[in-house]
Amino acid sequence: MTETSPPPTQKPFPKEARQLRLPAPSKTLQRRARSFLALFFIIAALWTLRNMLPALLWGCIFAIALWPLYKRATKRFGTSIWLPLSFTAVLALVFLVPVSFISLKIADEVSGALLWVDQIRHQGIPTPNWVDRLPIASAQVKAFWAQHLNNPDTLNELVHSLRMGRGVAFGKQFGSEILHRGILFVFSLLTLFFLLKDSESIIRKCLIGSQRLFGAQGETLARQIISSIHGTVSGLVLVGLGEGAIIGVCYIIAGAPQPLIFGLATAIAAMVPLLGWIAVTGVCFLIAFKGSMLAAVIVWLIGAIVLFIADHFIRPILIGGSTKVPFLWVLLGILGGAETWHLMGLFLGPAIMAGLHMLWSLWTSNKGPGLRVVRYHRRR
Repeated sequence: MTETSPPPTQKPFPKEARQLRLPAPSKTLQRRARSFLALFFIIAALWTLRNMLPALLWGCIFAIALWPLYKRATKRFGTSIWLPLSFTAVLALVFLVPVSFISLKIADEVSGALLWVDQIRHQGIPTPNWVDRLPIASAQVKAFWAQHLNNPDTLNELVHSLRMGRGVAFGKQFGSEILHRGILFVFSLLTLFFLLKDSESIIRKCLIGSQRLFGAQGETLARQIISSIHGTVSGLVLVGLGEGAIIGVCYIIAGAPQPLIFGLATAIAAMVPLLGWIAVTGVCFLIAFKGSMLAAVIVWLIGAIVLFIADHFIRPILIGGSTKVPFLWVLLGILGGAETWHLMGLFLGPAIMAGLHMLWSLWTSNKGPGLRVVRYHRRR
């Protein structure tokens, strides 16, 4: 048998190779790596929560709007778990009670609407009395009504031309949208509860973070945005509810159909500038359609006066006065925010414009360090 040769002995590594010394890490490289890592996690979190961001933003808006009242309540009743729970429950009732009332009213009206549709299919829509009292074109309107709306055959053709499949698809889409909005509302209430519950800790950490990132001006900018939201709540929501209450009383006196529902709809529409005029005009057309032309004109005039005073005198003071922002900036923020962010834009738009106006004021101020005072002399 052949003897196996022993394995070759490995020579030990030299001492210099065993004592491997890494160069000192670059602080700039570490700072950039931490920044990229933080940016990655922020983008990943926003992408993960992209469908829940509206609920989180609504929760923040509710918390900012309720914070002065909540702070007063904590001074009187102390801090406990029941206080944020009570605020959250009251806010939920503020939204759920009107929605439930409107839903029940709509459910009651559906059966009557179906009976009305069946009736006009067999008898047509009778010509209202106010057509004869029109100052101009009364005969033409009456002839058009008799030809198209008073004729059951024409109405049956119109009803049969509507596709029922589209109605079913619309009903499913509407139901899924209502479910989605309901889930977002629940999560916004949860966000509100935890923001109020841990408010002191959240405020302290936000102040520390803004101080580290933006310096002393970060807190000033945050206060400007918060004041803008408070002014928007007072100038849009509260004023809109007041307008809806006053005009709703006029609806009741004038005999408008479903005055409570239309009064609430007018209040919601009046929160957006210029949209309240459309709501009031539509309800006045319904009052005139019932046969009371004079009442419709009176209601429209009263509504026009209320909307004009609120839009041109009360809202500029409440919204622009709290933040010292020109009302034109606020109006652009409301309209642009409503177009971009829908209902949430009524609050985000003015807040963004308030922050932009403050940055513009800081950039164009001649009182900063190292800036000489600029004086303009009028040439003679």
